[in-house]
Amino acid sequence: MRHEDDESELREAEASFASANPGYRDPEALHELREREYGRLDERGHTYLDYTGGGLYADSQLRRHLELLASDVFGNPHSHNPTSLASTAIVQSARSAVLAFFDADPAEYEVVFTQNASGALKLVGESYPFEPRGTYLLSYDNHNSVNGIREFARARGADVVYVPVYRPDLRLDADLVRRHLTTPSNGTARLFAYPAQSNFSGVMHPLEWVQLAHDHGWDVLLDCAAFVPTNRLDLSAVKPDFVPLSFYKMFGYPTGIGALLVRREKLDQLRRPWFAGGTITLASVQGAGWYRLAPGAAGFEDGTVDYLGLSAVTIGLEHLSSVGIDRIHDRVCVLAGWLLREMASRRHSNGAPMFRVFGPTGTDRRGATIAFYMLDPAGDIYDVYRIEKLAGEERISLRTGCFCNPGDGEIAHRITRDEMAECFEDSVPVTLAGCQRLIEDATGKVPNTIRISLGIATTFGDVWRFMRFATSLADRPAAYVAEPHDEPGPPALD
Repeated sequence: MRHEDDESELREAEASFASANPGYRDPEALHELREREYGRLDERGHTYLDYTGGGLYADSQLRRHLELLASDVFGNPHSHNPTSLASTAIVQSARSAVLAFFDADPAEYEVVFTQNASGALKLVGESYPFEPRGTYLLSYDNHNSVNGIREFARARGADVVYVPVYRPDLRLDADLVRRHLTTPSNGTARLFAYPAQSNFSGVMHPLEWVQLAHDHGWDVLLDCAAFVPTNRLDLSAVKPDFVPLSFYKMFGYPTGIGALLVRREKLDQLRRPWFAGGTITLASVQGAGWYRLAPGAAGFEDGTVDYLGLSAVTIGLEHLSSVGIDRIHDRVCVLAGWLLREMASRRHSNGAPMFRVFGPTGTDRRGATIAFYMLDPAGDIYDVYRIEKLAGEERISLRTGCFCNPGDGEIAHRITRDEMAECFEDSVPVTLAGCQRLIEDATGKVPNTIRISLGIATTFGDVWRFMRFATSLADRPAAYVAEPHDEPGPPALD
């Protein structure tokens, strides 16, 4: 009976939501897509809310990939025999598909296949011509794989300059960014790196900064890993020099392939510090420096590319195109808006808020990634790992931690430089959890976060089930939620 009551309540809530939100387009078609391509979610009772962590693959992607692999014989593409040529055709098709999906002119952009976005970023870091008096300018709001490039820059004598984000929205100060970018060039290489969409707060930073940076002599690395799963990236209109991607974040499968989209003129300026099989046309062991790097993308793809997996990339991009990236964008934005309004309105019996959102509380210039705390009636923070566990018991998948984005986390939780220094002063390595405990014990601050994120298969039922779970914790003190109890807690508010 309770399950029937829940389903009846969900249907009523969804009908009201769809009526009030015309942006939730074609709800019947969306449900049909969910049932046809992602039916395992409902069959196994999953509520998946971690799309920024990893996308979900459609059933048809797997079927098409298996059919292709079963239909022919494919060999290592570094040859000219029939099976090698078949694999070469797969690789070329995947390159063309990536360029077409992002409206990138093949005469202007090259596709370098990597293991993931982090691999693409490492390639930029190790090969970019950093030198003394050069600059690596980057935002606090960046994934650690972007932060890590600073070590290459520092090792070669370049300056590393961070632009902070500011509470409450965790946005960059546009005037401060402009001041940095309009600093006169001294003729050395300068690289500006920022995310199109934050993987922590969901903030969308202005794409117009790409052209502003170019106008003042900067190269631009635009991290699009969290952006492209639900937003259109048109490289005929916005032209960053380096664009790192992870395909599993876009369409779930395969998980071991990413790419660096790079403007050809900038690829020619990169200098690799080493070579490997597949990256060269010729090498000799009888003379120092005797090697010739392969031209174009091949010179930056270490070893043999995943030629069997690349066919799945083409299939995944075709699936996204068939669903429609603009349609996905509209849907997740409307659902995120509903979630943000619900979070803002939920209260304990004493009127205290249940949520504290980090980042924009509205839908203006933000994506469908939401970072937050849950608060008890006294304003104390529920243990985030405990919330993750309790949600997991309801088969709700969300994420906790710092999301490899320390800059946003430190500002969101008001962690100072001196407080962070405690985690780096001891010669004994400190884990993330250990650092969080050090800071919390010393300051009472909780440097940890809950994140939910929406994607291609998200329906109203998913966000509704999360809010039903969250509401079940109403009026419970943080101490109660922190540890499991046998006795029943206070009744949940409906």
